[in-house]
Amino acid sequence: MPADAELPMMKKMDRPPTRWLVLALTAASLCIGALAPVHVAEAQEQRYQRRSILDFFLGRRYLDDSPQVPDAPQPRRQQQRKRPPAQKAVVNTRTAPSVRPPVQEEPVVQKLGDAKKILIVGDFLASGLGDGLTAAFETSPGVVVEARGNVSSGLVRDDYYDWPQQLPKMIDELKPAIVVVMIGANDRQQMVTDTAKEKFRTDGWFAEYRRRVLAFGKEVTDRKIPLLWVGLPAFESDQMTADAVQMNQLYRNQVESFGGEFVDIWDGFVDENSNFIVTGSDVNGQQVRLRTSDGINLTQAGRRKLAFYVEKPARRILGTQASPDLVRLDESALPGLGLPTNPVEHTVPISLSDPNLDGGTELLGARPPPVTLTKSPRDLLVEQGEMTPAPVGRVDDYRMPAAKTPAEVSVK
Repeated sequence: MPADAELPMMKKMDRPPTRWLVLALTAASLCIGALAPVHVAEAQEQRYQRRSILDFFLGRRYLDDSPQVPDAPQPRRQQQRKRPPAQKAVVNTRTAPSVRPPVQEEPVVQKLGDAKKILIVGDFLASGLGDGLTAAFETSPGVVVEARGNVSSGLVRDDYYDWPQQLPKMIDELKPAIVVVMIGANDRQQMVTDTAKEKFRTDGWFAEYRRRVLAFGKEVTDRKIPLLWVGLPAFESDQMTADAVQMNQLYRNQVESFGGEFVDIWDGFVDENSNFIVTGSDVNGQQVRLRTSDGINLTQAGRRKLAFYVEKPARRILGTQASPDLVRLDESALPGLGLPTNPVEHTVPISLSDPNLDGGTELLGARPPPVTLTKSPRDLLVEQGEMTPAPVGRVDDYRMPAAKTPAEVSVK
């Protein structure tokens, strides 16, 4: 029996503890459920707790240990779509490039059929003078400039270009009103004559050169054509400048001997000390470059200034033909007469032989004269010898002045 009694007890102990396992799971679930709200509350407290700038640097431990009451959670604001920022007007601080109006080209002045011609002959300086004179007389319809300069020519090397032979042909072809000569810049070299070779600056050279200048100028003046001989300018080389001074003196003496006119341009291309200049005043008084880098040739402004010295005597010789106001005398140039649109009432002319002007057809004295009751001054003078008294104050008023009364005398 006792064996039978202990057997059930052992079987009871060998069974798995199911009830204890259920109790343990239940207790664990209760603990997890109790702890979860704590962590959620802490998370909500950390989420909704405000933080100041001190919190970022010191944290919240600097406060007292009293429990902090979390702020009430604020309702979540509805997120609004931000409007794009208004575009600001872009202001260009850089100055806009100035738009220049289109340059209006001046109308080309049509030259007249009978325009006077100015013939320019010489070397490279004469070619530049031709450009300047063409610009000077551009607006003159009565003047045409013909530049026939040869760049490397002169009066020394007639084997290269024979000016005494070519000049008469040009005059016969163009029939100019004026001949302008500018030559000599290439003549500073040896001259070959019929008898010898003359070196530059010798007495024989100057004697032969003087003869050639005289013969060249008389080709123009013998034809009764005005001649303008233009002198040489200063050069950058001191030796060339000294030679130009001596040759200008030769030109002046020879040109005046055969009736030409010497045009002195020296002062326009030197300073107040008569030294060579590269930059100087142009025809408008502005400072510009007059000479090129070689110190010999002229710039465009220098050519125009050179022509300025020749323009004045040329206009004096040509007179009104060089005026810019000269127009073509045809129907297109007739001025407007400005006649009135309303018809003008004309008075009928009176004939001087009309008999009605002096009384019609009656002869003088055909009817008796009109009877007058008073006699005229003529009748009084002729019939009775009486003359009407002269007006008071006239020179023939001989009446005695009236005697003054005692009252008038007392007033004075």
